Amino acid sequence: MAWHCNGTTNQEMVTKLKDAGILATDRAETAMLTVDRAKYCHESDPYLDRPRRIGYNVTISAPHMHAYALSILSDQLFDGAKALDVGSGSGYLSACMAHMVGSHGRVIGIEHIPELIEISTRNVREDNPHFLKESRIKFIGKR
Repeated sequence: MAWHCNGTTNQEMVTKLKDAGILATDRAETAMLTVDRAKYCHESDPYLDRPRRIGYNVTISAPHMHAYALSILSDQLFDGAKALDVGSGSGYLSACMAHMVGSHGRVIGIEHIPELIEISTRNVREDNPHFLKESRIKFIGKR
């Protein structure tokens, strides 16, 4: 019941996703707690469990979709793993993956909209700058 997973804070949203059984692993939960959705979704109410506009006719997926993806991929996003996020948009899911693969892992976000490459890089720089400093995450595409 994703529509019951709305929050007013990142913590509340993540807690509701976990309580609903959508966020199924501790590692995925920690990633979503570490990466604050508000830094990647600049509309009001970033913690509502629904897609939000991020510009350029693109949306960031609803939090329950990210929770499902991270939970399902949890075993593959181990420390030192490499991951690819196709259509990386705001950079949110890429950043969650970067947390999960650890300082020895690498995440590449591919985006076809040049402005979103810049925006996603800025979002990560504001939320978890060490992901960029450690070369743990990189956004590529047509610039």
